[in-house]
Amino acid sequence: MKPSLTFLALSFAVIAAGIALDKGVWTVPRAWNPFQLLHLDDPLTPVTQWKLRQLKGDREACRDVLDSAPAGPLNYTPLADYTPVAGCPLQNVVRVRRAGVEFNASFVASCPLAVAWSLFERQRLQPAAREVFGEPVESVRHLGSFACRNIYHRDNARRSDHASAEALDVAAFRIVDGRRISVLDDWEGGDDAADFLHRVRDGACDVFGTTLGPDYNAAHANHFHLGMRGISLCR
Repeated sequence: MKPSLTFLALSFAVIAAGIALDKGVWTVPRAWNPFQLLHLDDPLTPVTQWKLRQLKGDREACRDVLDSAPAGPLNYTPLADYTPVAGCPLQNVVRVRRAGVEFNASFVASCPLAVAWSLFERQRLQPAAREVFGEPVESVRHLGSFACRNIYHRDNARRSDHASAEALDVAAFRIVDGRRISVLDDWEGGDDAADFLHRVRDGACDVFGTTLGPDYNAAHANHFHLGMRGISLCR
């Protein structure tokens, strides 16, 4: 078969498969079906990050997902599109005040980032805490989400995820029993705190497009960068 005919045949097959899925001719679990809206209680699959990316341009669908939180609903306020700093317009953003955990301060986040945090907290962060400590995380200390800048503040670099509020930098966690786990102080240890932090980093990689921590470079020695861009960049 000629290359052009092969391409047409494959295209037709993909379209036919999509129609079959959409019409219910084939049954695919919701978590694996790219045509069904993301649900926070669905297991994470290779399709999850793709579904998260689709929410960027659909604010109504994104907020429907946020409002569907099965437990510990996100406390957030929808924000109108605005430009807090020249050159860094913000679209489809919310202000997050708390989730199932408390934060040291509220923060502005793209709606997909808020959804990703909810998934991460429910399906990776809290299970890791319970497995290691037998107790859940009570609060999270972050270093911020929005900053109108290029990567590493370099003039010739692309815009950071933070310039569009599509990343959150997380520095520390407090467990219900009062113990505090810090990325800066506890990453290198051989104890439960280090085990927990490595589980958290690995779990974040299942949800966020980019997860960077101390293993990446010195600039991330004191926090995890949890960003929406990229596809499973995990360092």
